[in-house]
Formats: sequence, C-alpha cells, structure tokens
Amino acid sequence: MKLTDLEIFVVGNRPPGWGGRYFIFVKLTTDNGIVGYGEVYAAAVGPEAMCAVIKDVFERHMMGENVENIELMFRRAYSSGFTQRPDPTTIGAFSGMEIACWDILGKAHDRPVYALMGGLMNERIRSYTYLYPMEHHEITAFWSSPEMAAESAKAAVDQGFTAVKFDPAGPYTMRGGHMPAMGDIAQSVAFCKAIREAVGDKADLLFGTHGQFSTAGAIRLGQALEPYSPLWFEEPIPPDNIEEMAKVARAVRIPVATGERLVSKAEFAPVLRSGAATILQPALGRSGGILETKKIAAIAEVYNAQMAPHLYAGPVEWAANIQLAANIPNLLMAETIQTGGAFHLDLIKHTIQWDNGYIVAPTAPGLGIEFDEDLARANPWTGEGLHLEMQEAAPRYDQANAFAGGAPPVED
Repeated sequence: MKLTDLEIFVVGNRPPGWGGRYFIFVKLTTDNGIVGYGEVYAAAVGPEAMCAVIKDVFERHMMGENVENIELMFRRAYSSGFTQRPDPTTIGAFSGMEIACWDILGKAHDRPVYALMGGLMNERIRSYTYLYPMEHHEITAFWSSPEMAAESAKAAVDQGFTAVKFDPAGPYTMRGGHMPAMGDIAQSVAFCKAIREAVGDKADLLFGTHGQFSTAGAIRLGQALEPYSPLWFEEPIPPDNIEEMAKVARAVRIPVATGERLVSKAEFAPVLRSGAATILQPALGRSGGILETKKIAAIAEVYNAQMAPHLYAGPVEWAANIQLAANIPNLLMAETIQTGGAFHLDLIKHTIQWDNGYIVAPTAPGLGIEFDEDLARANPWTGEGLHLEMQEAAPRYDQANAFAGGAPPVED
C-alpha cells in the first residue's frame, strides 16, 4: 500500500469556539483506495502557510511510500533540511499525516490502531474536561467567577467526570514568564476553594497555567494552592526552560504536568531526566504522531511518570489520543471534548462512546471514527486569527487581569 493522495480540510470551529478557532484535518489515500484521516495541531503560522508545509512534507517525504514505513517517514521529516531536531511546524505537519497512516493500517487489517501497537490495555479511559460556562452563565464574567466555576464543576461531576481543569491565574502573554499579581494568586485560591467545596473528594482539581509565570512566581502561586491538593500544576513556567521547571517541581507539593507544546521524545526525555514533571501531556497532532508518542510513554514508564494526552483541538486528534490511551500502561487520564459542543461530535458522526466519565475504547477499525467530509467542507475557516493567540500587553498589577477563555470567536 503506497500513499498517493493528500487532501486538507481547514475547518472553522462553531461558536462558542472551545477547542480553538479552527481545525486542520488531513485525508490520505493509498494506491488500493484505503483512506485515513488525521489532524495537525501546529499553528505557529496561519492556515494557508500551514497547508503549504503539510503539502511539502507529504510530497517530499511520504508520497509513494509504503504506508507501513512510519519510522522511515518520521526520520525523513525529522531530519529534513539537515535539521535533525524537533520542529513544531514540520513535525506537526507530519504528526497529522502519521495519524492518518495508522488509520489506514487499522482499516487494512480490520483492527483498531491499538491492536497493532501491542493490544488493549485500558478498556475504559478516564477522561477530564475543562470547566466551561453553563447556558445561564455570562461568558465574560465566567472566567473570573469562582462561584460559576464551582457550579460548572458540580455539573461535570454529575455527568460522571472525576477530574476538572480550570486556569484562573491571569493572561498568557508573549513576554514570557511574569510574577503573578496578588489578585491573580487570590483569585486562583478562591477558585480552588470554591471548586473543592463543590465537588468534595469526588473529583481531582487540575490547575491549568500555560507557561505564563517566572520561576519564583510559579512557586509562590503553587504553594498558595497546596491546601486544596490539585492533582497537577500545568506548565507553570515557559516550556523551554526545563531546569527552571524542575525548581518549581521541587518547591511545590503539587505534581507538575507539561507537554502540549513539546515535540518528539527529544524534548520530553530531558523533562523526565531533570525531574521537571511527572505527568506528560503530549498533543498527538504535534508531538510526532502515535508511534513517537508511544515511545515518549515508554520513556515515561522508566521514570514512573504518567501520561495524560492533551486536547485543545478537533475530534480526530481526540480519536488518536484514545487509541494511544487504550494501549499504554502508564495512562493517568485523557482530555475530552465531551463538553465541546455538538459540532465536535458531528464531525466524527458521534462514533466515540463516552460513558459516565470514561471513554470506551473503540473496536472499529483504524481510529474507530467516521469523518464527515461534507460537514468539514461546509464549514471552511475564513478568518485571519491563529488557532490560539497570546496577549501582547503586559499583565496588570493595578487592576484585575482578564482572561477570555481559550480561543473564543474573534472579528477578523
């Protein structure tokens, strides 16, 4: 089976926009007519430029190759242009197409992907959700309201979730790590207190930050949250400074998690060696794909670390995450788009089953999904914004810092 054709879908997400402003899906076809789908989670450049990268990687490194030769194709992309180092754009492009290759292989053998990677380890996969506004909540006010967050957390627990994630600690800026304002720390503590009171011991609290703090600032914040026993402190400082993150991990009695912005085992291994994190959160549409992330999971096993695949993207990456999660022994949990709205699930024709807080491991061939090409084509992305964007303005210390909640729709 040789790869012959590529099609790319840049799909605009529907309001309220949870999961990002758009999704980039790829469709690969073989010379015997088998089709596979994948998703690219790499958006440092706009969709038009990203599509050009995807096309170049396919034509240069994958077209005409036997779909089974995933390792060979990865090494070509990883080494492209004499680089031989992780590149989030190039490897992101490859990651989405690598996922599609596994979808093809599963369909060719009439088996789910995990069956080709060592078999089924986890029939039920613990899942978690971000806290999003409920229908009666005012969206802008939600992000700074511990009371609304607690209400959403209680509703999530009632749905069956045993872990909820929230990130009330202020803005993500392009300026790198900053010292949190006292108001940011106070608000973070208030969120943890209100949510813990609402859910008791029925759910873990997952405290999200996205690399926005200085080392000292992350330590101050983390120590203030310790009484509420969060399960993790996510990416407390910028992800490129591993030794400084290790200082945070040593100073705070909350497990550190990181990984959504890391690429390949080359970037994850130093995190484990340095003790910077004990929970890894690879995004399979960026980290290198399914096989590379299985290697990351295997390295994590050696360090007694756990995996929690990240998802702030569309449902095809979710499907890939689930295949990996079903297979690995050191799974902690997987992020889910259960609360992302009907559009996410409509794109895969509701083919993934979610049961009382757990994802049921699919048994259908390949990724176990049916991708709705007509729906994808009917919702093209026409905006100018990136999938996610950071704030340029510096954080404030004289007034509250506002956070808009991921990537809401914008006027472009």
